[in-house]
Amino acid sequence: MDYLLALDQGTSSSRSILFARDGSIVAMEQREFRQIYPQPGWVEHDPMEIWQTQLETARAVLRKAGLQARQIRAIGITNQRETTVVWNRKTGRPIHNAIVWQDRRAEPSCAELRARGLEETIMAKTGLRVDAYFSGTKLQWILDHVPGARAQAARGELAFGTMDAWLIWQLTEGHLHVTDVSNASRTMLFNVHENRWDAELLAALDIPAALMPEVRPSSADFSRTVESLLGASIPIGGVAGDQQSALFGQACFAAGQAKNTYGTGCFMLMHTGTRFHTSHNGLITTSAAQPRATPEFALEGSVFIGGAVVQWLRDGLHAIHSSSEVQSLAQSVPDAGGVMFVPAFTGLGAPYWQPDARGAIVGLTRGTTIAHIARAALESIAFQSAALLQAMSRDAVENGGVPVSELRVDGGACVNDFLMQFQADLLGIPVLRPAVVETTALGAAYLAGLSCGLYDNLEELSHQWRVDRTFVPTLPRARAEELMARWEHAVRQTIAA
Repeated sequence: MDYLLALDQGTSSSRSILFARDGSIVAMEQREFRQIYPQPGWVEHDPMEIWQTQLETARAVLRKAGLQARQIRAIGITNQRETTVVWNRKTGRPIHNAIVWQDRRAEPSCAELRARGLEETIMAKTGLRVDAYFSGTKLQWILDHVPGARAQAARGELAFGTMDAWLIWQLTEGHLHVTDVSNASRTMLFNVHENRWDAELLAALDIPAALMPEVRPSSADFSRTVESLLGASIPIGGVAGDQQSALFGQACFAAGQAKNTYGTGCFMLMHTGTRFHTSHNGLITTSAAQPRATPEFALEGSVFIGGAVVQWLRDGLHAIHSSSEVQSLAQSVPDAGGVMFVPAFTGLGAPYWQPDARGAIVGLTRGTTIAHIARAALESIAFQSAALLQAMSRDAVENGGVPVSELRVDGGACVNDFLMQFQADLLGIPVLRPAVVETTALGAAYLAGLSCGLYDNLEELSHQWRVDRTFVPTLPRARAEELMARWEHAVRQTIAA
């Protein structure tokens, strides 16, 4: 029983990955699900479809590996964060589609909170900016717009959760309504200093406390799955939001260690240990995955559109037939030909925080080709991430630390050698790609492994982390700084528009 099953519930797909004790991948299964766009700026998912695809992948990966459920030591869950679902406790059915983290419909509510002077209070208690990105105003929107929802909530008939809580409810057939600290910290309703729901913030958004799940450490007893689902009852021992889980899977356990995940968006986190740092450079403070009850923190910067820009080239512009073609197309030209692509399709996240910004391609000439645009699109992922790291290093220095000296990377787009080399060139520090790039799922598996006693401590997990390739910067710093200045100019043009 040295196998761990990670349920990786992402923004565009549900995956299940089986890990051996040494962190190597035994088998993996994936199912995509629908993206629902009711109107511009709105993004929804069907929670029942997510549950079905997640269950299908869990069953399929066991078949693929030739294993029985009784051979699995524990399950870890990691999930797209902030995505909000509300369901009926009796029927287990959602009362509305899940509102996805990218969704901007709650911006008017955020503007009202700012107008009421609550921004400083919210940041002091939660580490977060007031933004529609987070779950609290999404939950408020559902209660305000689904007929009868507020009355049901007042009677204790409804449950709120991010995707981890939704999956645990389904896996235990309603036995447990629970989340972990890392997911709770993304709601704008959770006091990260005290690890509890904050009564003042719940009242500010008019959210009944009865809706909220119990909060546990990220490595803990989250009950067991119902036997009928997978063929045996398996302990659920680890839960963490995807980015905190990736930080954990990258063995970034000490203050100053940083990682960047290249997925639908890009998410850079730097562990700050047990110290809560307020950013003065456009970042947020969040709870790190916590193996114990002691609060631990990280600075985070979020890019809303990362790898999704490649999906747009494929599905929106029809410039490529598959995402794998983008590197060869981008490298068919020596540079982007002066083109800058700012993919602010759903606004700009950190460090800019411009919710009304929209995507722009600048620097076009008659000589611009689709290859230049593809290269600019790929480079935009690195430019946005470089802006995050620069902000992160400034925060570190201001808080008595040192700038980030290396960046560990993971996520789907990190396999793109061109992108990783360009990232290292912009940053001027080594970019380290691990042997196992599925660190989001690996972090959840490690948390579950700690809970069930498969691993003794964090030091043991640190020894398992291995580098696949190191990308060393080759671009002169003056040239990198010139490129970053051009990027910032393009961002200012986008915001001005």
